[in-house]
Amino acid sequence: MASEATTLTVDGPSGSREVRISSPSRVLWPDLGLTKLDLARYIADVGDAFLAANGDRPLSLQRFGNGIDGEQFFSKNPPKGAPDYIRSVMVVYPSARSHPQLVIDEPAAAVWAVQMNTVVFHPWPSRAGNSDNPDQLRIDLDPQPGTDFGDTIPAALELRSVLAEAGLEAFIKTSGNRGLHVFAPIRPVREFLDVRHAVIAAARELERRMPRQVTTAWWKEERGTKVFVDYNQANRDRTIAGAYSPRALAHAPVSTPLQWSELESADPKAFTVLTVPERLKTVGDPWAGMNANPGSIDVLLDWWQRDLGNGLGELPFPPDYPKMPGEPPRVQPSRARKKD
Repeated sequence: MASEATTLTVDGPSGSREVRISSPSRVLWPDLGLTKLDLARYIADVGDAFLAANGDRPLSLQRFGNGIDGEQFFSKNPPKGAPDYIRSVMVVYPSARSHPQLVIDEPAAAVWAVQMNTVVFHPWPSRAGNSDNPDQLRIDLDPQPGTDFGDTIPAALELRSVLAEAGLEAFIKTSGNRGLHVFAPIRPVREFLDVRHAVIAAARELERRMPRQVTTAWWKEERGTKVFVDYNQANRDRTIAGAYSPRALAHAPVSTPLQWSELESADPKAFTVLTVPERLKTVGDPWAGMNANPGSIDVLLDWWQRDLGNGLGELPFPPDYPKMPGEPPRVQPSRARKKD
């Protein structure tokens, strides 16, 4: 018996392509009855904006074989059987090992990734041709227990001011969950560790201005009911959901770029696979001009050096990283052996 399958016509810079979708009726979001074909159509509908945000970057794919409630895994190597319009690029991981990662150059490539059961797309902050030097500074504002999306809004607005003082233009998007992602385009002339230090400098400045609302504490037991400024998302091989990427949550939310003027009244639950295509048609893409004037992180690195001089050193790295120079002990404070 022949397997269920269909094809989807996807427009792109090389003309239209027919992308095969197997198991198109497989339900990915049970609460809404949204299927694999629905997701493929969504990606095709938002293709231009999706490509502008996530194209020409190494991509990690978060794949679900049986819907968002089933098993999932992260795919870093490109899935096998890729068509000839799919390419990959070699990248270096923190372990110093190199592997190829998928790169998309047209909407059909993203739709093909959906065919391979991708739900969430995780782009690197660097371009495929210069993967060692980020062209985006990214800061994840993550509300902790006892806080919510509303608490991230004043933090994001103040962070915008901090970055402006450092000569950077900030852009904002919902995370697709409870938080906000703040991006700033930068010239790709510094490697990941420098960009991490620039992010820490900005995060510490924000924390000084809003000590009761935000924290840079890596250990959860020290964060309290504050918004965590997740500086570790700036590290090599650490990624967040891309702009216009769906998220694997019951209401099918989308990580959605906003105008700053929209932020204070924004409801992140309103931006979903069902609503974002129409939003793009009526509102347009708030990130359309994002890459026009990339900035420099030199001022933030001056702040980093100033903080070093004042006794504020390196912060903990992710647990899968090798021990890094100057890093404090990678042990939960409550379990640390107290000095006599």
